[in-house]
This record gives sequence, structure tokens and C-alpha cells, in this order.
Amino acid sequence: MQPVVEVDHVSKSFGSNQAVQDVSFEVGRGEIFGMLGPNGAGKTTTIRMILDIFKPDQGRIAVMGGALTEEKKDLIGYMPEERGLYQDIPLERCLIYLAVLKGLPQEEAKKRLSRYLEQFDLTDHRKKKVKDLSKGMQQKAQIISTFIHQPELVIIDEPFSGLDPINTQMVKDLILEMRSKGATFIMSTHQMHQVEELCDRIVLINEGKSVLYGNTREIRRRYAGNTILVESPDELPSLPEISAITRQNHGVRLELAPGVTAQEILENLVAKKVMVERFEIAIPSINEIFIRVVSEGKEG
Repeated sequence: MQPVVEVDHVSKSFGSNQAVQDVSFEVGRGEIFGMLGPNGAGKTTTIRMILDIFKPDQGRIAVMGGALTEEKKDLIGYMPEERGLYQDIPLERCLIYLAVLKGLPQEEAKKRLSRYLEQFDLTDHRKKKVKDLSKGMQQKAQIISTFIHQPELVIIDEPFSGLDPINTQMVKDLILEMRSKGATFIMSTHQMHQVEELCDRIVLINEGKSVLYGNTREIRRRYAGNTILVESPDELPSLPEISAITRQNHGVRLELAPGVTAQEILENLVAKKVMVERFEIAIPSINEIFIRVVSEGKEG
């Protein structure tokens, strides 16, 4: 199946600043794709090239099979990090106007907006000027403006910023619901636990280059060291296969000697009649991998 977005060896400079350098990745239809990186890494520049706001100096970008046309733009929902709502008009009027700009008939926009305002607990605030809303309310309004025309491709930058846990879960549920209906998402965020929970695949951009790309679970397994976590009410026996033991709140972290497998350790513990309540390979979080890859890049 043809990717919804193809970024092929793309580079972009602003004067002497090389913002993006030879970045490549694809986003498949119906997936949630994470675009990660530290501040200033080139993520926003890449997103703006996908949206045809910037033209790449080199490389090729295809959206929905080719160049981004005006018709295709109506099929895209974009929520930038710098929010784009009109501040001096009432919320309801602002959101209807933005929905109509995306091709929705006004009556349909009103009907959909009514449901979204109810869902996000904004109905009582619909007549207030946008600037008079709290940061969290403005964030919810921005999400509504991004989703209301039911786009096929959604690009969202820090979607959970300013949201409490209840509204965060509501937005996540909405993303998953839209994905189940075929929508494709590119999500840029620094909240790595959300990436772990939502994203099928990721690209990590650092200093303008893509330094990590692939399936989220496979990347985590790839970076797993030879370490296991064990919980037991018994004192663990000394095992020559273990090179280091670190005690934690509810168990111990065992560093295995080179060539030793987790299966061998489990068999030894069972043979010594140790009661094992928890035994798992310590797979690093995306946050830990992010820090490691970015730090190694700076050191290198």
C-alpha cells in the first residue's frame, strides 16, 4: 500500500544554518507515527516542508501519492505548536469559520461543533472570546479545529500540552477512534510515555538528521541490554552468571555476564527452589533511548 507521506533524502538550510540534513521516512496509512527530537532538531522544519510551507533544498516529499495540492490540504488537519486560533472573536464563531475554510458546509460545521463542544465540556464557553479562555480550554479548542473536518491526515505538535489527565485521555481516545476509521497521524511530542502508548513507529531527528527510525517495539527490544528484573520473597543465591546486582524498591536488577541468557538464570533460580514472583527482561523506555541516542550524538 502506498504511504500517505514519503520524505525522501530531504535537506533544508536557512542561510548558514543546516536545519534538516538528508532526512528520510515514510508514514503508512492508518498508523500513528511519532516524530521525536530535542528542541531545535529540525522537526518543525520537516513538518512545514510536508505541508508545503517550506520548499526543500534537496530531496522529495510526496503526500497522498504526489505533490500537495489545494484539494489535498482540505484532507489534512494541522495543529502547530504555536497555536493559531483567532483571539478576539467568540469561540463558536472562530471554530465554525475554520471548519468552513476546510470545506465543511456551515450547517454541518455547526452540527459537528455542537457535539465536540459537549464532549470537551466547552458548551458553556462557546460565546466567550478565545483570549478569555484558559490555556487548557484553548488547547481543547485547537484540537477541535484540527479534527472537526475529519481529516485523512492529521499532523499534531504537542497535542497534550496544558491538558489535565481526564482531557488527555479524551484526546487519546479521539485519536484512536479516528485511526480506527482510517485516519493517519504524525505526532510530535516530548511526552515519551504518550509515544510509547500510541505510536506504531517513530523517527528520531537530532541536529537535523534522522538518527533512529522504525517500529517502536522493535526499537525498544533492540536497545535492551543483558539485564533482567526479578522479584522474590527469598534471598537470591550467588550465581556466577550474574555480573552485577542492583537493589530496587520491589526487587533486584541483574546484569548478566556476556553470553548468558535470561532463560539460563530462570532455570537456575527454579532449580535452587527460589520463589519467583516477577521475572522479565529489562526493556528500556523510549525516554531512556531518546536520552541515550541524543547524548551519544553530542559526545560523538
